Amino acid sequence: MSEAVIDDIVVVLPPLLNALEALGFFARHLHPPAFASVMNAIGAPDQALQTARASIGDWPEQFAGLRERLDRACDEALAAFAGIREVERGNGDLVAVFRALRHLPRAQEALYPLSAQFPPVSNFFLNAGSRDDADLLSRLEAGASDDTGIFHDHNEPGSRGGFSVYVPEYYTQGRAMPLVMALHGGSGNGRGFLWSWLRDARSCGAILVAPTATGSTWALMGDDADTPNLMRILETVRNRWTIDASRMLLTGMSDGGTFCYVSGLDGASPFTHLAPVSATFHPLMAEMADATRLRGLPIFITHGKLDWMFPVQTARQTQAALAAAGADVTYREIDDLSHTYPREINAELVQWLNGA
Repeated sequence: MSEAVIDDIVVVLPPLLNALEALGFFARHLHPPAFASVMNAIGAPDQALQTARASIGDWPEQFAGLRERLDRACDEALAAFAGIREVERGNGDLVAVFRALRHLPRAQEALYPLSAQFPPVSNFFLNAGSRDDADLLSRLEAGASDDTGIFHDHNEPGSRGGFSVYVPEYYTQGRAMPLVMALHGGSGNGRGFLWSWLRDARSCGAILVAPTATGSTWALMGDDADTPNLMRILETVRNRWTIDASRMLLTGMSDGGTFCYVSGLDGASPFTHLAPVSATFHPLMAEMADATRLRGLPIFITHGKLDWMFPVQTARQTQAALAAAGADVTYREIDDLSHTYPREINAELVQWLNGA
């Protein structure tokens, strides 16, 4: 690799990774009344990224693919900040903030293929506690094969009913892995929600599936077109990769978490564990659920005290109702969590899934 290319990468990678970490912090801690304080906490990493991005020179043609990915990751990160800054200036609302944050997973998707070449990128896509794990780092060095890495099946932006998959680079057919099926929130998509879980699947060793609802959100009322689609997706995944049938987690955020109940409490559900996050629940769900299915079923509920969409009292009532119905309920209430995804809970969910 030419020295000029290396010099540019050394200049741009640190501010890019810092900007992505800041956006992740912002997305996790976003709470409408605290918008200004969260903005103050993240500072201005976008300014450093803009400066570094502008300093990149021309690269030889053989590095065009690398340059395209780096440029796209920078551009998507800066677009996210630009949208948030507009709201900070008083031009927009919470919807505009969520729209701006859609650029974050796009930046991560552009950057991830560089993890095989650049250790700082690989470390970024690991949990902090795994970044010094010599055995894990050694297993990741081989990079992706035909059967590992990230795959998208009819899951382009704007499409419905498809799915995305991440298979750890060190996966082998001879060793069954746990499965995490993670359902996005209302109006979201699986291709974006994949990145809420990828670090943890990569660090802890799990096959991650992120489907997209067949409609604008999951089938919470009326005909359920989503459960048959999830079963189709699950069958497709199990036909290609070796899944541990005793460790199959259905989890999701907001509407996706609520649909965990709708689909996962059905007596025919193959999922062994349910983990709704920031979800709502109607007591009738417990009454209508298959009693045999509920008895002893491991359910891990995560909710925020600051949730403005689904008040925390709902989650407390849900915990009581499910426990009374015989489920094995674990409950986590997070003091500083609003209606956002608490990525820090994922590692604990994997440990719980593994029986640790």
